[in-house]
This record gives sequence, C-alpha cells and structure tokens, in this order.
Amino acid sequence: QEFMPTEFDWRIGIFGKKPLWACRYYMAERHWQVVNWSEGGAAREGMSDAVPLDLIPPRVLKAALAAANLVGDGLYGVDLKEVKGKPFIIEVNDNPSIDSGVEDLLLKDHLYHSIMQVFLDRLKRVTEAGVAHD
Repeated sequence: QEFMPTEFDWRIGIFGKKPLWACRYYMAERHWQVVNWSEGGAAREGMSDAVPLDLIPPRVLKAALAAANLVGDGLYGVDLKEVKGKPFIIEVNDNPSIDSGVEDLLLKDHLYHSIMQVFLDRLKRVTEAGVAHD
C-alpha cells in the first residue's frame, strides 16, 4: 500500500449496508499515523471528531459503502484517506470499536439504538420466516 500523508483518516461506520456514523481521526502529534506506538511508552493518539453523515464528501461515503457491501451486511468501520478529492480505502474493520465520546459524540444513544434496531429487524425476519434455531 502506498504511503499517502494526510492530515486525518476517515472512518465510516456501516451496519446492515447503511452508514451510521463518521469520524475523522487526526495523526498523532509529530507522527505519520493516528496512533504513535512509541517503544516503552504509552501510545499517543491524535485528536478525533465526529462528523454528521450529511457533511461527508459524497465520494468518501460512496467508496465506504461499496467496500463494506463487498464484505457483507455486518458491522464495519471503513477507513479511508482522501487525497485531492479522491477516496482511497485503507481497510475494512470487522466489528470496529465504538468509544464513548468519540464515534457516538454526535448521535449519543441514537447510535446504539440504531445498531440494536438492525439486530431487532433481523430477529423479526427470522421469526416471521419460521426459521428454527438450535
């Protein structure tokens, strides 16, 4: 993977093939990554900020959805860089962390309710289909 210096990385949280949240993770101070894993010391992280989905550049959101949807309909955190207006997929994280005060900063409990709603909808579909489980 080519090194692409950027001020921040995007993470778009997607569940059930729908975007739920977005964050920008800034590079750690005087470092080229979001987290500086220094030898013998504590990890230093860059700042982060949650961003409303309607303020995400459309190309970034479209690329994140396309990447996650190739994997499935689970809970994914798609990491991207944006260089000269073009999104680049860094990775698709299966079951990404959702930290209090970071990813949920804007949505608060609504983020967790949205996640639980996906589970509830899936359970209802299984029940309605009459599928038995062991």
